[in-house]
Amino acid sequence: MKRVKWFVAALAVGTLFFGCKAKEQTAEAPPPEQPKAEAPATPKAETPTPAPAQPEATASAPAPAPRAGYDRALLRAALLKDKAPETFQVKFTTTRGDFVVTVNRAWAPNGADRFYNLVKHHFFDNASFFRVHPGFIVQFGISAYPPVSAAWSNATIKDDPVKQSNKMNFVTFATAGPNTRTTQLFINLVDNSRLDKDGFAPFGKVTEGINVVEMLYEGYGEIPAMGGPGPEPGDIERLGKAYIDKSFPKLDSIKSTTLIEPPPEAAKP
Repeated sequence: MKRVKWFVAALAVGTLFFGCKAKEQTAEAPPPEQPKAEAPATPKAETPTPAPAQPEATASAPAPAPRAGYDRALLRAALLKDKAPETFQVKFTTTRGDFVVTVNRAWAPNGADRFYNLVKHHFFDNASFFRVHPGFIVQFGISAYPPVSAAWSNATIKDDPVKQSNKMNFVTFATAGPNTRTTQLFINLVDNSRLDKDGFAPFGKVTEGINVVEMLYEGYGEIPAMGGPGPEPGDIERLGKAYIDKSFPKLDSIKSTTLIEPPPEAAKP
C-alpha cells in the first residue's frame, strides 16, 4: 500500500503537495510560504523549504477513546458512491469544540459526493488534525483505523473543475496530481487562491465555528518531511490512532461527524 503523503507549505518559489495518492503536485504559494505537497499513499513531490516549527500551544482536551469498531462498509470503498444532496451540512464535534461545514454540490460534484459518503459512514470519527499550519491550512482525513486507511488508499475520484476559490474557510480535497483525490482534506486558514490554478477545487465552507478550527493544536510543528517534529502521515495510516495517542497526545481529533441533510420539500397541493 502506498504511504500517505502530506500537504506542505514552502517559501517563495515553492510548490504544493497535498496528502493524496502517489503523484506529485506542484503549486505556487504566496510569500512568505509556498506549498509543496505529496499525495496520500506514496506521492512524491518537490521538497519545499521547511516551515519553522510551530510554537508550543495550549494542550487540548484528551480525545475520547475510539469506538469499539468502525462501520464495516468502509472496507468496501468502491461501493460507497451515493449521490450527495445539492446542499447539506456536516457538524464536526472535536476535542476543541464544534464547527459546521456547509457543502454546495454544484461547486465540485465529485468531491461533494466523496465527502458525503465518508461522513455518512463515519470515516472521520476519531481521526486527528495531523497538520495544523497557522496562516495556511489545517489538514485531516487519515482514518484512525489502519484497515480503513488501506481500503481507501487507491480509491481515487476524478477531478472537478475549479468553480470556487480557495479562500479563507473553504474546504478542499488534497491532491497529488490529476485524478488522485482520496480522503484527505484541508481547510484554508487564509486566502489561498493561488492554489486554484493547480486544480484544487473547494466543495464546501466552514460556516460555523471557524474560531474552533483556528484553535486546533499546533504545538508539534510541521511534519517530518518538512523538517518538523510532527506526526508522520504514513505512520498514521499504518498504525492508526494508537500512534497519535502514544507520540502526539495533544493533537486535536474529531469525536464524531453528524450529517445534516436539508428537509424534504413540502408536497405541492
